[in-house]
Amino acid sequence: MLHKVAKVEFSPLGVVGAIVSWNYPFHNIFNPMLAAVFSGNSIVIKVSEHASWSGCFYLRIIQTALAAVGAPENLVEVITGFAETGEALVSSVDKIIFVGSPGVGKKIMRSASDTLIPVTLELGGKDAFIVCEDVDVPHVAQIAARGALQSSGQNCAGAERFYVHKDVYSSFVAEVVKIVKSVTAGPPLSGKYDMGAICMQEHSERLQYLVNDALDKGAEIVARGSVGNIGEGAVDQYFPPTVVVNVNHTMKLMQEEAFGPILPIMKFSSDEEVVQLANDSSYGLGCAVFSGSQRRARHIASQLHCGGAAINDFASNYMCQSLPFGGVKDSGFGRFAGIEGLRACCLVKSVVEDRWWPFIKTKIPKPIQYPIAENGFEFQESLVHTLYGLNIWDRLRALVNVLKILSEQSPAPTSNRRRND
Repeated sequence: MLHKVAKVEFSPLGVVGAIVSWNYPFHNIFNPMLAAVFSGNSIVIKVSEHASWSGCFYLRIIQTALAAVGAPENLVEVITGFAETGEALVSSVDKIIFVGSPGVGKKIMRSASDTLIPVTLELGGKDAFIVCEDVDVPHVAQIAARGALQSSGQNCAGAERFYVHKDVYSSFVAEVVKIVKSVTAGPPLSGKYDMGAICMQEHSERLQYLVNDALDKGAEIVARGSVGNIGEGAVDQYFPPTVVVNVNHTMKLMQEEAFGPILPIMKFSSDEEVVQLANDSSYGLGCAVFSGSQRRARHIASQLHCGGAAINDFASNYMCQSLPFGGVKDSGFGRFAGIEGLRACCLVKSVVEDRWWPFIKTKIPKPIQYPIAENGFEFQESLVHTLYGLNIWDRLRALVNVLKILSEQSPAPTSNRRRND
């Protein structure tokens, strides 16, 4: 329609609610806050009960910044509490962003269905880390260790499944073993340790459960890091980095999100096999693919059912905040960051208006003005053939008939008429 202008308008939704996890207290507050505020909304963020102090500390920083630019301090609010606090928030806002587990995410969706508000869910991952045979093994082994051990493995975008080509499997395992054996867990502020604690003692126990399940099914631990002299009362919250081999997909360690410093390593023989293995997961957040051929790595990554991919790197797509971040399957849906993250906090409205108003206005053709003329059906049929005829000649014949009908003086309409076929 040349006489029309079509556009999309993005308007604030109103009040956005965010329920965020404990593992990255700063980022989990600032990421949804920036998306909501920069798209014109206010936001209420419910922080984890395990990160209440830091949440309130960051709120003071945010409110100071808002006051400095003359914005209302209550544009951003941080609240603390348990499950009932989150439930109350879901029923009180215009959109909800949730960062957490699939189980809680499904409860959030059920609650949000009562008011039919939009939901963005980031529900964790089980990211595949793929190593082809044409890589620099020591280089990739260092990245693999970082991918698994960063934040003691308590990272939704962490590397949790390692697939290594059979031709470099032994050398890769040897390099990773050497690295992991050099890692000591302990209080990082003391400056003597490489890795910190597991946030909750019960989670440390669950990590050991996953390892034990793998061992019972034939896996083998080939290396563990050490835990420093940190006092008897805190030992259970420090889980030593662990390398596990002879793993397979019958083991819970290869299926459930571990969220800890464990490297289960499995060999593969072909690109087709590793694609199948990587996709054999209920999660789909991200992946990392390493190869001496960028083209090969891209081809493998393009076949993986996940929301993000890093080629010859780990989680670099997450660090690039101009890119959207999110997953599929049990990793959730919707996106943070990037243009997509901003637009997810907006009401999307399509608008059409006249290009040359008031000189050219939309007018209903006379044959189909109410009451419909005798030749109204013929006109409509010819118009459809003009636009969608099977070939150019059908379209031209139909166009001629459209113009003919428009040029004729339409007869007075009659009631109870029937078209003769």
